Amino acid sequence: MGRDAVTGGGCAVSLVGAVGAVVVWWRTSRTQRHLGNGFENNGQDFGAVLTELPLVFLAGAVVPAVLWGLGAWLLGRRRRPRSSQFHA
Repeated sequence: MGRDAVTGGGCAVSLVGAVGAVVVWWRTSRTQRHLGNGFENNGQDFGAVLTELPLVFLAGAVVPAVLWGLGAWLLGRRRRPRSSQFHA
């Protein structure tokens, strides 16, 4: 696999992870309660959205990219032939 393919795959995995993390976070009952979907808007707190959303997005983007990079590094290391030792 070429270096460009690995880089493109890492970016794609990171994008899917970030979008997936935000979607999962958005659909939780806790988040919906903070956005005012509770009984008579009790517990509405947009501060939770402002603090949690960037962290969820970053975690969703970074964790898959790190795992992808680690996997690519391990596979590249396994496929690389060992260099022979010089005997003088």
